[in-house]
Amino acid sequence: MFKLPLRASLRLGLAWFALCGSAQATDNRIDAVRPDAPELAAYGPSPIGVRTLQLVHRGQMDILKAKAGEPIPVYDRPLTVEVWYPSLPHPAQPARSADGLEPGQYRTVTRDPRLTVVIRGKALRDASPATQAGPYPLVIISHGYPGNRYLLSPLAENLASKGYVVASIDHTDSTYSDQAAFASTLLNRPLDQLFVLNEMERLNAGVALDAAGGALKGMVNAGTTALIGYSMGGYGVVNSVGGGFSAASTRLPIAPPNGVLARRQAGTPEYLASLDPRIKAAIAIAPWGWNGGFWDAAGLAGIRTPILYIAGSVDDVSGYAPGVRNLFEASVNAPRYLLTFENANHNAGAPMPAPAETWARVPHMPTPAAMHYMDPVWDSVRMNNITQHFATAFLGRHLRNDAAMEAYLKLVEYARDGKWSAESNGVLKPDHTFWKGFQRRQAAGLRFEFRAPAP
Repeated sequence: MFKLPLRASLRLGLAWFALCGSAQATDNRIDAVRPDAPELAAYGPSPIGVRTLQLVHRGQMDILKAKAGEPIPVYDRPLTVEVWYPSLPHPAQPARSADGLEPGQYRTVTRDPRLTVVIRGKALRDASPATQAGPYPLVIISHGYPGNRYLLSPLAENLASKGYVVASIDHTDSTYSDQAAFASTLLNRPLDQLFVLNEMERLNAGVALDAAGGALKGMVNAGTTALIGYSMGGYGVVNSVGGGFSAASTRLPIAPPNGVLARRQAGTPEYLASLDPRIKAAIAIAPWGWNGGFWDAAGLAGIRTPILYIAGSVDDVSGYAPGVRNLFEASVNAPRYLLTFENANHNAGAPMPAPAETWARVPHMPTPAAMHYMDPVWDSVRMNNITQHFATAFLGRHLRNDAAMEAYLKLVEYARDGKWSAESNGVLKPDHTFWKGFQRRQAAGLRFEFRAPAP
């Protein structure tokens, strides 16, 4: 049998690996489910449709034009929202979209605002909604700073396949395309989230917000809503569900001028009146703000909505301890959970895999744009799958009152302490304590905690 010399064999093997890896990467898939993924990461049974809405929040403060000591001008604030939803079965040979994309494709700007790429999932553009089984619980997704409505698209598609309508926001002044002064993001994140909730309820009632939204009449149960936010999106989520800002934060140098952040301050009548009982659950992934002085224990005690925090244990943007862990511990009046990716940084669990085109170095950026999406330790698809699993269990339990999901949320704290104990035929023994839904040896590096509300 002919054998290549060892060095030549290694070169050939590496070339083949690079070729296969490159072919897989250029697909830019957002719907990958790894063979080691936990049980609930799998897509649900529903086909998925997707539509783009163009909304306008009228009469908002124009923070970019605000000057200290002067009246703040107002403007009509535009918001683009991507909506994923359960659809009727897709045609056997669906047509390309109006802008030439194949079924399942999305065109999006990346962290390098000069670079637009195509990513691929399972949703069909403008597919016919499955109205007979509606209305469906609503999930609103809020990206980081900067980001855009596709940053958490793996989670958005996945949840839509399981019977949720998912609305993901492009936050004006905070996207890759229009990133502007941070003060706008500080004020507008919770306001955008609550506005989109109201607009989705109007859409469900048949108010034609725009041509794309008209087809979704009767699809949205806004009375059963969850908020999901990453980084600054998580900051907005915490504030939207009762974590009022500290008085000191309204006077910080980075805060909007004239103390306008006080309208979201803990204990103020305007803030308390804004808390929305339609929001039944929240997921805050790497929420920013604790180390910036935006919260204290008294303000976080206002959270009563069930909330799942997700974080990396070495997050150097939002912080962990101190940081996200403080938010978890101080939300004393809420059923609260904390999922920790050990040794993960700020990108734990939320961003889609880095598009292949972002891997290259470019002269106008200090590092490749891909690093905006990646974690130094964890694989992005692996983290996405774990987030999909826990989001499915958490929303099933707290948005749908599905008692069967409780078993996926009652876990030994450190996955490494779970015991795999099964008969030779696979039947689990009474002393089995390994994390439910995870395959043997596939929960390493994770920690999960629960705290009940204070009595």
